[in-house]
Amino acid sequence: MSEVALKTRAARTRAPVWLRAAVPWALAVLIILALPQLMTTSFGRTLLIEMGIAIVFAVAYNMLLGETGMLSFGHAIYFGLGGYAAVHVLRFIAAGLLLPVALLPLVGGLGGLVFGLLFGYLSTRRAGTAFAMITLGLMELVVALALIFDHLFGGEEGISGNRTSGPELFGITFGSQLHVYYLVAVWMLVSLALMRAFTRTPVGRLCNAVRDNPERVQFLGYDPSRIRLIAFAGSSFFAGVAGGLFAVNYELMAINSLGAERSALVLLMAYIGGIGSFLGPILGAVLVTFLQVALSDYTQAWLLYLGLFFVLVTLFAPNGLIGLVLMHGPIARAGLLHRLAAAYALALVPALLLAAGLIALVEINYRLAIRPELGPAMKLFGVAFDAKSATAWIVSFLLVGAGLLGLRAVAPRVAARWGETLEVARA
Repeated sequence: MSEVALKTRAARTRAPVWLRAAVPWALAVLIILALPQLMTTSFGRTLLIEMGIAIVFAVAYNMLLGETGMLSFGHAIYFGLGGYAAVHVLRFIAAGLLLPVALLPLVGGLGGLVFGLLFGYLSTRRAGTAFAMITLGLMELVVALALIFDHLFGGEEGISGNRTSGPELFGITFGSQLHVYYLVAVWMLVSLALMRAFTRTPVGRLCNAVRDNPERVQFLGYDPSRIRLIAFAGSSFFAGVAGGLFAVNYELMAINSLGAERSALVLLMAYIGGIGSFLGPILGAVLVTFLQVALSDYTQAWLLYLGLFFVLVTLFAPNGLIGLVLMHGPIARAGLLHRLAAAYALALVPALLLAAGLIALVEINYRLAIRPELGPAMKLFGVAFDAKSATAWIVSFLLVGAGLLGLRAVAPRVAARWGETLEVARA
């Protein structure tokens, strides 16, 4: 059969474009419906709700950083102000305002949009480092003003509301976690669909062009600052939607939702997952939220671990975790992933030794420096030991050294196996 005939046959058997685009969304809906049935505990559903909120915020941030190339150090402003707008309207609902609680994320989005247009008009006139510094200054300004106008922001205690005080919609009062989960899930899907659609529009393509070559965009007759403002406003709107969902979930907004910690957290989500990719921030939001919620119950050093993880990803996976996944695409399509299994298993052993040694050193230091009142006796990986003993320190350093030497020894073998497999896959 000729090459032309083969291409014609493949084109006829290929699924329609709309069907291929609908399959991932249908799978996402099925997963969202199944997850609360699998994770029935209070902790599990709370984790799912926080992941949904983080996904909306992280993808909104990537709309600014990944799609348009604008690094913001204060994007939590729009998350927090949107949440404050939602919680104030929630209080009005309790006072008699006939507005369904399910629409509060839209109120948060509009709040984020208003302040996004205001602050974006000032900040998007500059790009690069100047833009980043302006956003940092605006964040500090907003936090300072929030402490001054405590009748609007509630001071350090914040503003609270009651999500069950609104009119019932189809018998739903949002008194249970399951109702809140489905509210977050619906708004998450709607937000993701709209943000995905924005990237396919001419304006979305122009955002990519401004990111890559603003001078050429200006030469073509478009104003880069105006395009940056549009992207900034859209990102602020969806950040406000995430803030509105946060307000509904916790029924409380405090000043820490405006500050540097939340801005840094969404930056970590985007970079760890992979900026510039639609799926990257989703993966980063899920992973960082899990680490934040799960690790914080076991260790006080969870922020240190998160920082180390961020450094490792930045050094060895510049395109984020999604970049590592996409690298394996050609090999997976060729059905050759099994060829890498032995090499990866060989590298896993020293990696685990290195991780165990680093964790031991961190936990020993935290016990002696942060929690000395608990005494030197501690237990790690099921092994009880004295944190002050020389044996504990020696074993920890030996594990670190063995892990580093082992990784250095197996790295050439893994790289060679990777190169051979990739060549076969391409052939």
